[in-house]
Amino acid sequence: MLYNHPYIDIYRNMDSIKAIEALGALAQNTRLDVFRLLVRHEPAGLPAGEIARRLDVPQNTMSSHLATLSRADLVSSKRDSRLIIYRANLAAMNGLVAFLLENCCSGEECAPLTNQLERLCQ
Repeated sequence: MLYNHPYIDIYRNMDSIKAIEALGALAQNTRLDVFRLLVRHEPAGLPAGEIARRLDVPQNTMSSHLATLSRADLVSSKRDSRLIIYRANLAAMNGLVAFLLENCCSGEECAPLTNQLERLCQ
């Protein structure tokens, strides 16, 4: 079942305010591209400069986008020597998806939807 996935259990307490903040952070093309790029590079993540280079965005602009995603808890960062490595926060994203779909199908498990999501989360 979708709601028993370990990533989702961490964010079971998602509320409307957190959901709006996350959706707002993703409601911009560059930030959405950043998040999707980081998802593709899990679990290693990518350095901030590499993210900027791959998306052809100036580093100072990218820094602002990464800060917005960090405040929304959609990405995390870790210093590695002189680099800052960013990773997608999959637990937060899965919690957001679970929050959005919580009452799908009148609160009953929606097999087609949960099967598709479980396949993506493996």
